[in-house]
Order: sequence, then C-alpha cells, then structure tokens
Amino acid sequence: MTESAPQAFKSVDDQLAYLKKGVAEIIPEADLKAKLEHSAKTGKPLRVYLGVDPTAPDIHLGHTVVLRKLKHFQDLGHTAIFLIGDFSAMIGDPTGRSETRPPLSREEVDANAKTYLAQVFKLLDPQKTEVRYNSEWLDKLSSYEIVRLCGHYRLARMLEREDFRSRLANAQPISVHELLYPLLTAYDAVALKSDVEIGATEQKFNLLVHRDIQREYGLPSEVAVTMPILVGLDGQRKMSKSLGNYVGITEAPDEIFGKIMSIPDALMWSYYELVTDRMPAEITALQAEVASGKLHPMDAKMKLGEEIIAGFQGQDAAQKAAANFQRVFRNRQAPAEAPVHKLPCGPARKLAALLVELQLAPSKSEADRLIKQRGVEIDGVAAEDPRQDIDLSQPREFLLRAGKKKFLRIIVE
Repeated sequence: MTESAPQAFKSVDDQLAYLKKGVAEIIPEADLKAKLEHSAKTGKPLRVYLGVDPTAPDIHLGHTVVLRKLKHFQDLGHTAIFLIGDFSAMIGDPTGRSETRPPLSREEVDANAKTYLAQVFKLLDPQKTEVRYNSEWLDKLSSYEIVRLCGHYRLARMLEREDFRSRLANAQPISVHELLYPLLTAYDAVALKSDVEIGATEQKFNLLVHRDIQREYGLPSEVAVTMPILVGLDGQRKMSKSLGNYVGITEAPDEIFGKIMSIPDALMWSYYELVTDRMPAEITALQAEVASGKLHPMDAKMKLGEEIIAGFQGQDAAQKAAANFQRVFRNRQAPAEAPVHKLPCGPARKLAALLVELQLAPSKSEADRLIKQRGVEIDGVAAEDPRQDIDLSQPREFLLRAGKKKFLRIIVE
C-alpha cells in the first residue's frame, strides 16, 4: 500500500471493514478479500473503477455515494479510475427506463464531461486518479469485434433484465442499441483490466454482465460493489434534479446547509453513512446520544451539514454556513449579509401592501395570512395587524423578516 493509506487500516480485515461501510452488496465478498490479500502481499494496488455517463452537467449529493466509495479505495492506496462514458452516453443506459431514451449528441456529452471533473476532484485526489474515456477503445472497435462481443452473451439472459421484461410485458418497444449498452460497457472492464467496479444498486445487472464478459475474454472477473440509492430531501424518493429533492454539491453553502436541515430526522443517519466518512461505530454513538436526549436531533443534523459542506467547499465555508443558520433560524437574527432594499421617503404604507411590493409575499391575501400568523417581524418585533402603517416619512433603517428565510434591510432615504 502507498503512504496515503490510513494508518488505522494495516490488516486486510481492517481494510475490508472500511470498504464495507454503507455498501449494499459485494459480489462476491470472498473474492474482494482474496484480491486485497494478494495486493498486500505483492504491493500491487487493485484497479478500481467507477463509470459515469455524462448525461447532465451537474453532480448532486446522490451521485457522490458511489464516488465516495471510489475515494475509500483510493484512501487505501489502490488505483482509482474515473471512467467518463463519453461513448456509452450517446447510446443511453436503459436502466430504470420505461421507454427508449433519445440519444445525446457528441457535443452535449463533451460539454457535460468538462464540468464533471472539476466536481469529481472535490472528493478524489486529482494527482492519484486515472481519468479515462471509453471512446478510447469503443470508438476503435471494428464491426467484426462488435459481432464477436455480442457472441459472448445470450439474448435470453439479456431479456431477464427487469426493465426489458417490463417493456415486453407492456408491449413497449426495445431498441437493439439498448441491448448493446451492457455489452459495450462490459468491454470497458476488459479494456481497463479492472479488479473492482463500483455502481449503484440499480446497476447490478450491468455489473454482472461485465463480470461475465471479462471471463469470456480470459480475464479474472472483477468484484462488483453496489451502493444504495440516496433518498432525496422529501424522505421518500430517489434524489433527483427532476424531482427537485436534491442537493447540488456546487450550490452556495447556506443553500446546502438549509437543505440538509430540512430532511426528516430519521433520514440523517443514512446520510451520515453514505455521504460522510464517519465509521459505523461513530454513527452508532451519535444515534445513541440523540436517543438518550444527550444530543438534540437538530445539533446532530447541523454536524452533518457542516461535514458535507466541508468535504466539498472547505471547513471555513462549512463553519460560516452553520453560524448563519444558528443566527437566522435558531436565534432568529438576521443573516450576516441580509439583502438591502432602498425606499424613497414618502407617505406611510400598509404593511401587507409593502410586503407584496418588496416581493416578500406573492399576494395581499398571503401577506395578510403571514402577518396574522406572526410570521412577520420588524426589527425583531412580531407584527400583528396587516393594516399597520409603516412610517416612511423620514430617513431610517429597519430589518424586515417575512417567514423563516426572507430578510430585507430597508433603508429609507
């Protein structure tokens, strides 16, 4: 192992325990242990890869679950390979799809791939990461080689795939190029001579095909490591941009922190497991503190928010976001940099009308409701009457809060 391997993980059993954190399945675990033992004896690191199709430009927290597992192998001195599926993205992975996905253009794929690496290197060490593109070998396959590749797999096995079975049952079309997807990505494993591949649980079928195809090409089968799907902010569905329940890793720290604080308390433990580097014993100890009342759930969640932000944007950004949340939501003070809005001196305005004018409420009825629920404060004092006059006759400054998150520092001049 290299000097970067954590000192605590000297034995193969220690390494295996570290690598199993948060994992859904290791196929097969005995092979991974054997490969780790061989690596320890020979000093030759394992080749571990994660393949990602750049079908969208941004990475959210759900994507980092598999990325973090690749980092764990890198922590132990193994060769981390980040494979950008620039060729396979143009085919489209049929996993989880009820219909054929329109193919992406080369231009779209290339544009997305450029933004991936800057985000990926927030977790992985760029100096120790092997970055590859599967167009390196897939672009060069001859027609004969593609036919030979297809000859290594049976159609009946391919149609066992749940997505395909469902479409056949519902008389929905399956394009031939979709059948090629798992075979062509299996050739990635052949070209890389990988020892381990990491993927989400929904990728299990593809990973099993990859193992089979490696054997067909005379290589030892890689170990497949699958990771659970991260549940989104709603606490119910898979994290997804289309569902709006996601946390983007390049979002503003305050935005990330606020989103983490919004998740259900019970969900934070899976976040601790899947998107932080805390070991299971530490997480169990935190859970026990919360269960006993020694630690408030909100404080445990604030620790989680800080750790997530620190991992992507640094400790200073994390501490500032935590302090701002404490000030605004727990101490009910204004954020350190509340937006400023200037108003000219003039006649008094009704509070409800002013909220609408300042876009702190979408309508007068909504402003009335917010005020009656004591959701509006002027310099920290709750307003109670929507018809209250706000004096704007002479220069002054006051802080206006509407709801939990909207603050404006009003300067009358």
